[in-house]
Amino acid sequence: MNIAIVGASGAVGQELLKILAERQFPVTNLKLFGSARSAGSKYTFYDKEYTVELLQHGDLFRDIDIAFVSAGGSVSKEYAEDITRYGAIMIDNSSAFRMDESCPLIVPEINPEDIQQALKEGGRRVIANPNCTTIIMAVCLQAIEKLSHIKRVHVSSYQSASGAGASAMAELEEQYRQALNGEEVKHQKFAYQLAYNLIPQIDVFGDDDYTKEELKMYHETRKIMHSDIAVSATCVRVPSLRAHSEAVWVETAESLSPEQVREALTNAEGVQVMDDPSKSNGQYPYPMPLYLSGTDDVYVGRIRKDLANENGITFWCVGDQIRKGAALNAVQIAEKIIRKI
Repeated sequence: MNIAIVGASGAVGQELLKILAERQFPVTNLKLFGSARSAGSKYTFYDKEYTVELLQHGDLFRDIDIAFVSAGGSVSKEYAEDITRYGAIMIDNSSAFRMDESCPLIVPEINPEDIQQALKEGGRRVIANPNCTTIIMAVCLQAIEKLSHIKRVHVSSYQSASGAGASAMAELEEQYRQALNGEEVKHQKFAYQLAYNLIPQIDVFGDDDYTKEELKMYHETRKIMHSDIAVSATCVRVPSLRAHSEAVWVETAESLSPEQVREALTNAEGVQVMDDPSKSNGQYPYPMPLYLSGTDDVYVGRIRKDLANENGITFWCVGDQIRKGAALNAVQIAEKIIRKI
């Protein structure tokens, strides 16, 4: 396959290179694209050095089969026609096309068959990668949905600095250094100091006082699962470096036991259950982002009955935002494509 990565120098772009190599993705030719700031940067892939080219309009994607795009929504919208003009499939990691009816929104463990919408004759050849918090939650919800229809979900997310990019991770580390040294703590990527703090806002507020990040979890989950599920979210930025966490309350049509849910999640693709409160001495009784950064699966623990709802189950889940929440999910979509779904 002839592969392109747009936004190759960013956190997700760099993770894409790692994952393509780790999973031995069949890459015949590779092209890396970026902004004027990153053009000229060099990266090694399969022991060969590649130079980032300046992204510009024209025929740069003439011979490309699959293009991974992770450079922001405005770039995705501007260059989608250039990327797909000669038949390339664009797997987009921004929010630009997620709710576009002509573009499927894919989590491979849930709705791989929807990929065909983009590939069929006359299809737009754009596939959207969901928001990271949606992916992490939806992989777990799908296992429960198979037991009983999910009517509604309440979720509070605890999102690491990685969700705002590599520069945000660096800013958090610098803030801790500044605070410990008694220096003025500066912030640029975040609206407020994140070190030693929590910020209950991710993205901008809408007229209903929900943020765009929170509304993504509502709308995207419904599209991915083809469901009338209602999702109410509160998204919080927390001072951890990498991997997002979520506390989830699920109401199903029928009452389910924690044992039923635990078994379903144990058997679910892309999920690992880590739920044993009796563990100690170096064994983790539940998922924690510090110890699960850099892993591929979504980890689930604290599975229990909701005391406030007879048909309720609650759980805690953790997933690496850069991997399963972005780059890995995109590569898994590409793997489905080359395997003909």
